[in-house]
Amino acid sequence: MSAIVIKSVESQSDLKRFIRLNHELYKGNAYAVPDFEMDMLETFNPKKNAAYDFCECQLFLALKDGKVVGRVAAIINNKANTTWDCKNVRFGWIDFIDDIEVSRALIDTVKDWGRQRGMDHIVGPLGFTDMDPEGMLTDGYDQLGTMSTIYNYPYYPEHMDKLGMEKEIDWVERKVTVPCAGHHAQDDKYFRVAKIAEQRCNLHVRKFKSVAELKKDGYIKKVFDVVNKAYAPLYGYSEMNERQVNQYADSYLPFLDLRLLTVVEDENNTPVAMGVCMGSLSHALQKAGGRLFPFGWWHLLRTLKSKSHRSEYLDMLLVAVLPEYQNKGVNAMLFADLIPIGGEMGFKWAESHPQLETNDKSQGQWAYLEHVVHKRRRCYIKAL
Repeated sequence: MSAIVIKSVESQSDLKRFIRLNHELYKGNAYAVPDFEMDMLETFNPKKNAAYDFCECQLFLALKDGKVVGRVAAIINNKANTTWDCKNVRFGWIDFIDDIEVSRALIDTVKDWGRQRGMDHIVGPLGFTDMDPEGMLTDGYDQLGTMSTIYNYPYYPEHMDKLGMEKEIDWVERKVTVPCAGHHAQDDKYFRVAKIAEQRCNLHVRKFKSVAELKKDGYIKKVFDVVNKAYAPLYGYSEMNERQVNQYADSYLPFLDLRLLTVVEDENNTPVAMGVCMGSLSHALQKAGGRLFPFGWWHLLRTLKSKSHRSEYLDMLLVAVLPEYQNKGVNAMLFADLIPIGGEMGFKWAESHPQLETNDKSQGQWAYLEHVVHKRRRCYIKAL
């Protein structure tokens, strides 16, 4: 039996091998969405990724007979560890062939790397922050993935079990029917909740005509402040700094259709809630093979700009409500605005972002919509 060799990623060539393994492992899979190579190059570039301001990271490759058969990122988020009073080393972006010796070598490597830096637990899959893909898929292998979540084969969690990894926390994802005219979610009962919240809390919906308007007078930072405060109590969250806010704005705003961004403001025009969606790019990324060139840009541009090639799926990227406005119907204001727009644009289904199974406030927001939990994913933990 050939020995498994673990190699640190030290060069740009190594990094490209790290990135391309995901594409090679899932090539031809109808449900997996490949990593977008350009995004990955920036994610693992300390000069581009603001998370390196408070994170340590080392990438590793597993080789067998000279061929790359596995990969993993070892990450220490010092800000999260301080916030949650823990000493966790994270493993993320993990992929491997169906060989327990490969997965064992990868996990053991992260453990050793973490121990050398004073950590006492290994957790994952997690990224640098909550804005990165997290959670190993444990159910929903026959459902199309999204550009912002992890897809993996069913043998992945089987390997975690064999390696003695235990459940830390789970997320669920929903496939939500976008209601059309006459659907029960379009009746007075649903929109009455939004109207009551609007009047009782003296709130209003704000829409934007341009990215320049959204960025004016530092408004985009105010929107991300809502995200920071809303997500602060959630598992493993670390507050986004200004550099991260600018990074995410620069990455996503060029692709957003501003009709699908809704902000709820109070009487002082201060944001208290936000919801942002994007037409799914999953099929376009599959056709592009995760690369922009030579022809990947065409598939992405056509999906974004051509109504005839637009996906029937809408990806819900972020929904955030300030804690003091939660359970007051403010979520209904977001959905009451976004649902008719999504229907008019021709979307049939919406894919929720992963939600912690313990987040009862978030789970309850789907009560008036036709939906099904169609994916589950897990974060594992083990003492070092």
